Amino acid sequence: MTRETLTLELDYRPPLAWPRLSKFLADRAIPGVEAVEADCYSRTVAIGNHRGWLSVKPAHRENVLRVEASPSLAKVLAPMLARVRDLFDLDAQPQLIEAHLSHDARLKPIVERQTGLRLPGAFDGPEMAVRAVLGQQISVRAARTLAGRITAAFGDPVVTPNPDLNRLSIKAERLARAKAADLTGFGLTRKRAECLLALAGAVAEGDLKLEPGVDVESTIERLKELPGIGDWTAQYIAMRALRWPDAFPHTDLGVRKALNENSANRILEMTESWRPWRAYAVMHLWNSLGGIGK
Repeated sequence: MTRETLTLELDYRPPLAWPRLSKFLADRAIPGVEAVEADCYSRTVAIGNHRGWLSVKPAHRENVLRVEASPSLAKVLAPMLARVRDLFDLDAQPQLIEAHLSHDARLKPIVERQTGLRLPGAFDGPEMAVRAVLGQQISVRAARTLAGRITAAFGDPVVTPNPDLNRLSIKAERLARAKAADLTGFGLTRKRAECLLALAGAVAEGDLKLEPGVDVESTIERLKELPGIGDWTAQYIAMRALRWPDAFPHTDLGVRKALNENSANRILEMTESWRPWRAYAVMHLWNSLGGIGK
């Protein structure tokens, strides 16, 4: 992006299905905060009091991603790189996971066609959770539009070399102070607006932490206590923000279609052997349909 950048490389265990991973992120990129162009993912960054930007793309060397970041992030390199590893699932062991899932005759041909598929994480847990709520019962594209509108209104401005990256992620504290009427004007239903405000409030108060390492079960239950968040949304947030490899939104329509099974209970029974990698199985199932969920 500029000549003055921090340049680093992150390795990973091959294979890595980069085109599928980058498409997933591109489809959900929040306008102003994220952008995916060609093979490069870019975004704005706010860690503590440090502001800046980063970009990630495959390096010329095999099994390495190249990360470029603004010099303003030099003092937070460690947490920034940890977030990048989470976002791109670089610590996964795809061969081990795929071997396990391939024991199921239903999954084996799907997995073999999609080797290297990763479980996209979240650079910012609350940001991802807001996006998940916005995506309830609407298309991926529509949710992206709503996310862009809300970010433009509530996200702090930031200057980067890319004019398309001009907003930081919305701070939970700021969103929590908004009124439902402030959000319905962007196209949200009142119930969805109230859900978003409740989520932001819980995060702002420290009552809800959406990051790897938290107690998964209790966090899922706390999410489901919020108005408007059911099991599907809680499991999806667990998949990505909490990095739980066994998260499983068993009521998902795409999962039902891919498995040709309408009973959620039977799906839970038939997928028990997929543990502890059910979240990866969901990604394979979504991709097998030509779509990749919410």
